[in-house]
Amino acid sequence: MTLGTYQQVKDALKNFGITDYTVIDHPAAHTTEEADAYIAGHQGVRTKTMFLKGKKKNFYMVIMDDKKPMDFHEFMALTGAKRVSMARPEYLQEQLGLAPGIVSPFGLLNNEAHNVKVYFDKDIVDEPIQTFHPNENTHTIFIKTDDLFKFLKQIDFEPEIIDL
Repeated sequence: MTLGTYQQVKDALKNFGITDYTVIDHPAAHTTEEADAYIAGHQGVRTKTMFLKGKKKNFYMVIMDDKKPMDFHEFMALTGAKRVSMARPEYLQEQLGLAPGIVSPFGLLNNEAHNVKVYFDKDIVDEPIQTFHPNENTHTIFIKTDDLFKFLKQIDFEPEIIDL
């Protein structure tokens, strides 16, 4: 599978009639702290998206505020998932067409098997705007939360909201 691209994201959003978003171009950001520094002063919750693997090649995407720590035990208790850990880079490439450090819901465009369960932490779903790397870490997209959920529905993913 080839890597997902920013152009792929722009084309998908356009095809789904989602045009009201902002993109900030910046140098490559390898951490959420770097990305946050590049987009300082702009409105939108800063997110982190984690790609996780559980028992028997079950895959999960967890989206939450980038300042909040991930509690793996709580996640497993809430979802019933077993033996969950960060997915290895080869699984990230295979399932989402992404490299480490660039994980976002837009990588789901490449998940043809639709075998990734998507979870949002409830703390961010009421925020009007969320921020992500659109499959490349040299851009940050500011997208309305409603439009993000519309995008996910268009590509046949039904995220669950959990209280991490």
